[in-house]
Amino acid sequence: MLESILNALFGCSHQRTTFPLTPARQNGVARTYVVCLDCGKEFAYNWADMRIGQPVSNRVAAAEAQPSFR
Repeated sequence: MLESILNALFGCSHQRTTFPLTPARQNGVARTYVVCLDCGKEFAYNWADMRIGQPVSNRVAAAEAQPSFR
């Protein structure tokens, strides 16, 4: 609870992240990113420097399931 109050006041420090993820290539380009485990924000990851980069712009959401009509 105290952590959520501090995050609301000062923002997330993005200290806890996932291992770098590289999904299937899109248009021949592989984009590696990490996700903050506290706030869920995605960041680009640079393998050469082994550092977190800029926040990733909003990703395209997966298609929503269509209601089944019978």
